[in-house]
Amino acid sequence: MPTMQAVQVTKAKGPLEVVEREVPEPPAGHVLIKVQACGICHSDSLTVEGLWPGLQFPRVPGHEIAGVIEKLGADVEGWTQGQRVGVGWHGGHCGHCEHCRHGDFVLCQRALVPGISYDGGYADYMVAPQEALARVPDDLSDVDAAPLLCAGITTFNALRNSGARAGEVVAVLGIGGLGHLGVQFARKMGFETVAIARGQDKAPLAKELGAHHYIDSESQNVADALKALGGARVVLATATSGRAMSAAIGGLGLNGKLIMVGISEEPVEVPITQFIMGRNSVQGWPSGTAADSQETLAFSALSGVKPMIEEYPLSRAPEAYERMMSGKARFRVVLKPGE
Repeated sequence: MPTMQAVQVTKAKGPLEVVEREVPEPPAGHVLIKVQACGICHSDSLTVEGLWPGLQFPRVPGHEIAGVIEKLGADVEGWTQGQRVGVGWHGGHCGHCEHCRHGDFVLCQRALVPGISYDGGYADYMVAPQEALARVPDDLSDVDAAPLLCAGITTFNALRNSGARAGEVVAVLGIGGLGHLGVQFARKMGFETVAIARGQDKAPLAKELGAHHYIDSESQNVADALKALGGARVVLATATSGRAMSAAIGGLGLNGKLIMVGISEEPVEVPITQFIMGRNSVQGWPSGTAADSQETLAFSALSGVKPMIEEYPLSRAPEAYERMMSGKARFRVVLKPGE
């Protein structure tokens, strides 16, 4: 049997180990993917730390996968060998739970997640169900496509479903792995784009990414600064701070909405009178389906949205993972198998 290099975790809080494994065979309805690039996401810590309920070890992490179909399992339709594909957080659904019956596949009550439910992309090859596949445009590189399958789809999908219209004020709270893409998407969608972060040192980057305005949350009152711009139709909260989200809420305009995509243990405080009189709202947004991933990739290729990345060979996955977890990466870390 042919073998491959893979990076696995054998127990909760165990180290990432580079090992040799047999190349898996795709069962019916699945494809074997030769991984060209796999992004490292903070959510991979759910696997490494053993935090996902029912997680089985050993497990190969990774849910930001760009690659090429190596082999088709039986009964696969609409996909061909050699085709470029991506797999994101949405790694499959049951098709018959109440959420699936209403078309909310990403919220499937038995949802599958690559790197959690089955082995993910920290490997030379991985197997995925056909409903998890997204087509990758020819003019989008693998290393650029990989982070768009999680950080990209999360911000793109939230913004395009926010209700904001071209020309309205949209603020992105936090310029990190999610936020640096959110700013680009907001600008390319035609919004008056505001970037919010801590410190004046991030202002040049915010403008480079496409922000029309920059608000330094250390030296400015965020709510007042947004009000001076007429109030935000949407604040896309990518920062992992409930306190920072609460500080921005006062800057919502009429029918303004805070959309939370950054996860925080801190609660968000809502001023009730403002929300009643301004018809404001708070919403959370999960990533999206494989079809949403495909549309994210297509829009990114069309408009020139690209993640800022640091590349590592697969053999240095433990180091790359620690780099991501340290918060020092600018802004996504991508593994390259075969290097």
